Amino acid sequence: MINFGYSRVSTIKAAVEALSKDSNAQWIAGGTNLVDLMKKGVTTPEKLIDINNLPLKEIKKTGNKLYIGALALNSEVAENELVRKEQPLLSLALQAGASQQIRNMATIGGNMMQRTRCSYFYNTDMPCNKREPGTGCGALKGFNRMHAIFGTSEKCIAVHPSDMCIALVALDAAVLVTGPKGDRRISFQNFHRLPGDTPQKDNTLERGELITGIEIPDNSYQDHVHYLKVRDRTSYAFALVSVAAAVNLQGDTIQDVRLGMGGVAHKPWRLTETENFLKGKKASEATFRQAAELALKGAHGFGHNNFKLKLAPNTLVEALKIAAGKA
Repeated sequence: MINFGYSRVSTIKAAVEALSKDSNAQWIAGGTNLVDLMKKGVTTPEKLIDINNLPLKEIKKTGNKLYIGALALNSEVAENELVRKEQPLLSLALQAGASQQIRNMATIGGNMMQRTRCSYFYNTDMPCNKREPGTGCGALKGFNRMHAIFGTSEKCIAVHPSDMCIALVALDAAVLVTGPKGDRRISFQNFHRLPGDTPQKDNTLERGELITGIEIPDNSYQDHVHYLKVRDRTSYAFALVSVAAAVNLQGDTIQDVRLGMGGVAHKPWRLTETENFLKGKKASEATFRQAAELALKGAHGFGHNNFKLKLAPNTLVEALKIAAGKA
């Protein structure tokens, strides 16, 4: 780790100005991912700007939306009574992430900004277009067991690591940001990026833009929800495949449904076409099997991760069965 400077800010304006003035600076809150990246030499900021004193920790209702500040801790959000009552899918996803110790440090904004856990990205001796554009993708023909089956490019096949973000994309959340050009609101589905030709860009934030919070619109997904995470061990492991499922049922008929999938793409993967297929159909294993087949359209393995082509649809079916009370 290189030597770095440190400063602390107490206003949003000061945070934005400090980063805008220094191209080699980064914000730090919980630091649960950034410090790892610094230790490995993957990122080398010359200055860290501590934003923990910013007034961005509130969890509240604002009209017909639930607002969560960017500096609210993952553990606090997961256990918050309002979140558990109105957006239980988010609570379940957060509880599946990392360890209790990390959840006690990690923030909502930081969770959205965390970078891939691809081993080639973390190893500075290996080629990685995400870390150093133009060097190649070591995972493409290397050991790619954890890697993507959707939305890949020749430049990168890494996956997004968050559990929380899979629930947020399913719940139609929006990201609130502010920066040198003012405030804006970004659909969660458009916040993260596919790799394309620029895998070094994880999201659609512009330089100097700060995440201030998220908003989740009211919905009818309080009863039939489930977050299913398949991983190599039951604690502190990233998803091989995960599914966030929320179902609105009238009797046995699916009125509406939301589906997000993790461990399969460079960004949280929303299954919109599969959702449309399920609406109006009977909640049954046969229906869910048909939906899973549709969900895997366009999926492609790279050798070591070919097992995901079977694991992903099976995980989707199981998550839907549990959410709908058909397990």
